[in-house]
Amino acid sequence: MNRRSLSRRARTPMTLMATATVAAALFAASVGPASAGKAPSPQHRKPTVVLVHGAFADSTSWNGVIAKLKHEGYPVIAPANPLRGLSSDAAYLKELLASIDGPVVLAGHSYGGSVISNAARGADNVKALVYVAAFLPEKGESAVELSGKFPGSTLGDALRPVPITQPDGKKGADLYIEPSKFHHQFAADVPKSTTDLMAVTQRPVTSAALEEGASEPAWKTVPSWVLVATQDLNIPPKVQEFMAERAKAHVVKVRASHAVSVSHPKDVAGIIESAAHSVR
Repeated sequence: MNRRSLSRRARTPMTLMATATVAAALFAASVGPASAGKAPSPQHRKPTVVLVHGAFADSTSWNGVIAKLKHEGYPVIAPANPLRGLSSDAAYLKELLASIDGPVVLAGHSYGGSVISNAARGADNVKALVYVAAFLPEKGESAVELSGKFPGSTLGDALRPVPITQPDGKKGADLYIEPSKFHHQFAADVPKSTTDLMAVTQRPVTSAALEEGASEPAWKTVPSWVLVATQDLNIPPKVQEFMAERAKAHVVKVRASHAVSVSHPKDVAGIIESAAHSVR
């Protein structure tokens, strides 16, 4: 056997040992950060934020808020609110809430406030409620009744009803905001280029949903936060303030239109985080 082959044979164990050492070091390096950055224990986990849109909007109306909450590490769900009837919409949301592991901060905009008030009743994982330019109905009150409690709403004159047949065969109406009136009525502080798209993609609500009386509200037993939009033409600010005071809620006022989640996402995310900080 020549000297070169002996040299190769001598180097083989050393090469294997070196390779094994490098592999072990790489493995240790990969395990170290993973262990240090593993998911927080349940008691330190941030609550899940559930965002419920209202009438004439969809889940994308929360996009700016979602971005800010996700940046801060909150799990977020923004489901599609059916907008078919208060009881059925709340039942749908209640089932979603039951599927979530851990505490929940539940936020609703506009008619979504009525929905979360119904759905959170008896939902033990809902630890805080946030109402964003929203309804906080007492038992038996409807959105229509509350919006007319004090002067200031011009929504009625901006609506376009479309006759529909409900799944149970009953006749009803879907309500839309006239596209030409959408910007002024719903989102005057949002760029018109954006509201032109919002008007086209708006989700209609049935007249029956807005007329249906609420059940026993969760805000009587769950801590609540209210953002009052002071330039709101759908739900008059005075109505929002009245409901917030009645619910003994924490209140923040923002100079904004009804579409405050679109025009002021930072303020909306801020009040949701304030509610989340109360969850232990």
